[in-house]
Amino acid sequence: MHSPAPQRDAQSAPCSHGDVMSLPFTQLDHAFAEQVRLNPHGIAVEHEGRQLSYQRLERRAQQLAILLRQRGVREGTRVGLFIERSLEMVVGIVAILKCGAAYVPQDARISPPAQLQHVVAVSNIRLVLTLSHLQARVPSGCDCIALDRLPAAAEGDLPARVSSFNSSRDCFILFTSGTTGVPNAVAVTHRNVCNLIALAPGHLDVDQGTRIAQIMNIAFDMAAWEIFLALCRGATLVIRGKSIAAAVARADTVIATPSMLSRLDADACHHLKTVAVAGEPCPAMLADRWAKFCNFYNSCGPTEITIVNTAKRHRVGDNITIGTPLPNTSAYILDSQHQPCPVGTVGEIWVGGAGVTRGYLNNTELTRQRWQRDPFRNDGTSMFRTRDLGRWTANGEIEHCGRLDHQVKIRGFRVELDAIARILEREKLCEQAVSLCRDECITTFVCRARVSSQKMQEELARRLPYFCLPAAIHVCQQLPFTVRGKVDRQALAAL
Repeated sequence: MHSPAPQRDAQSAPCSHGDVMSLPFTQLDHAFAEQVRLNPHGIAVEHEGRQLSYQRLERRAQQLAILLRQRGVREGTRVGLFIERSLEMVVGIVAILKCGAAYVPQDARISPPAQLQHVVAVSNIRLVLTLSHLQARVPSGCDCIALDRLPAAAEGDLPARVSSFNSSRDCFILFTSGTTGVPNAVAVTHRNVCNLIALAPGHLDVDQGTRIAQIMNIAFDMAAWEIFLALCRGATLVIRGKSIAAAVARADTVIATPSMLSRLDADACHHLKTVAVAGEPCPAMLADRWAKFCNFYNSCGPTEITIVNTAKRHRVGDNITIGTPLPNTSAYILDSQHQPCPVGTVGEIWVGGAGVTRGYLNNTELTRQRWQRDPFRNDGTSMFRTRDLGRWTANGEIEHCGRLDHQVKIRGFRVELDAIARILEREKLCEQAVSLCRDECITTFVCRARVSSQKMQEELARRLPYFCLPAAIHVCQQLPFTVRGKVDRQALAAL
């Protein structure tokens, strides 16, 4: 938190602050309780033929919360939620929040044992909620409750919270992929999440009657967007089974990564009203295809700033951008001296405001590197270094220009691998492209190509220096993606 205090040059950079707005709610469990009051018989969640009304979800979560209190869960406790998609997953989330505790989600079907051990150790977890067929995967030493085999319902009311409980209390702990290969734990607060889901455009116009598909991995921050957007705004959460397409077919609002969306048949999804993408750059062809028939939002932001902090409703033919900062947040594009970059100049994206979390658990050094005092707000708050590259457009929006992590040196020259993909996608020569580098040799993988590999090479040669050109362009039917729905670069590297 000891960065120099740069002076903002109002002539060189557009306004980087979102509108200042008050929040209608600042605690997720309070917002859910209000929906129970307003819409008790509305369906809160459904999964593979089973469903729970808001009233029934409240009752089951209340009973579980009483049991959790009996097991020692208090405000500030971190409770593992090592589970798979199910009604019980949602019951567990609501019950944990009722206790003033934070949940730590992991998909227990696919998380390696070493990862679960790491999550338990870093989060100081003593109690894990799971399902009976997943209990064997819970690390030894943890108390365990199988949500599908609960004891007889506890009677009585949950003890009232003490007055110290407030919106700055953590609601969940997420583990990022981490640039070093070791997952980093990020604590997200109630107020962090409420700032996204309570205001436009983050609330995606969701209200009673809306049906939101829950398709993201629970350990990925975008799943929290799906879940709390539904529960705090009176909508129905449609939890997917094995088929993403089947859940989308029963919903009218979808939140996904571009890679996941690219595998859906857009022609079969014209019933959708709203689609929002985040997590990785969105190709222009993909955005145009979906924006023809629904409200399509392209957004951006890492876990550390609470899911997303910029968004734009895309219209067919628009340049693809990530828009402008959400209300109560800021986005800055800074050079290496932490000075604002002029319009059109590529710099590093830093984020300030209501979505910024406090830092990594048990990693003071990395927190010091990535969180710094925000000199532009001058209110004692922090800004976060995203390591994303971007530039302001002439109309005051941000164009995403890749990742610092994807810069390499070739024969002494610095090369931005993402620049290759941006050209191919922006010129609509293919739908999606990814470039990798090994031994100073660039290989580019593309899917849904509209021209030959040779035509792509010719276009790149007209626009890029010789040392940036790929040695080969491979056309694939689909690009592989990770369990979190992003392009799997390791799988591509193995090819």
